[in-house]
Amino acid sequence: MCHPHPIRNVFVSPIQSGYLKPYTYVFFPGVNCLAYDEAIIAQQDRIQQEIANTNPLVSDRQELSVLQKEYAQDDVVYQLKIKDLYKKYSYIRKTRPDGNCFYRAFGFAHLESLLDDSKELQRFKAVAAKSKLDLVSEGFTEFTIEDFHNTFMDLIELCEKQPSLQELLSSFNDQNVSDYVVVYLRLLTSGYLQREHGFFQHFIEGGRSVKEFCQQEVEPMSKESDHIHIIALAQALNVSILVEYMDRGEGGTVNHHVFPEGGDPRLFLLYRPGHYDILYK
Repeated sequence: MCHPHPIRNVFVSPIQSGYLKPYTYVFFPGVNCLAYDEAIIAQQDRIQQEIANTNPLVSDRQELSVLQKEYAQDDVVYQLKIKDLYKKYSYIRKTRPDGNCFYRAFGFAHLESLLDDSKELQRFKAVAAKSKLDLVSEGFTEFTIEDFHNTFMDLIELCEKQPSLQELLSSFNDQNVSDYVVVYLRLLTSGYLQREHGFFQHFIEGGRSVKEFCQQEVEPMSKESDHIHIIALAQALNVSILVEYMDRGEGGTVNHHVFPEGGDPRLFLLYRPGHYDILYK
């Protein structure tokens, strides 16, 4: 029998792209559930395709002024905050709004920074190489994570060859490569949260264990990221991240936070409710 509740569990495979917008579908008794399911899946596919056609996974670097055009001139709150961003940043690189934007922004921004820093590149490569064994020790099955880890290492090794920025960008806009990197970064986040479960348990609501939180909110593709995800990934890879928070809060300035606290940020992200992009000074 059909039930008047929205679908909540739509399976998204590790290499499936697209953000499923939060539509609510109501079912009524006596109506064919299978037909509704097929219609919903078809609608979600159209949404995904529309997003994919209009937004690259990672865009070219653009003038920060593009933000001003996204908001009405009389939208005083956001226009003031964009002016505040101008004091520190000149460029932005956008990511596709598919629920994976934090991981994709982090992955690209950090690897881009490594093109000009061979010392950090070698440190990061060593950490990344060891990370697979760390995940296995946390209970992840090696053969299920190996392809994702190999793709991650391939991109790091590509950076060793000093490719052009366009070559790295092309790799991140290859759907399979880019999504495999996202999956691996999600696994690293999950592994660190579970390894440090005693600390992170205090920040998880709803009576869930850290493991349950990871299975529901970290590992699945298209699940959005919050502070807890950023803290875990930053610490797992020992990479400092500064996030500028631009929302409708009072005041004309943009608040920022460094993860982990006290770090010297290597990359800068812009957060607008539900989405992350990359900032450049």
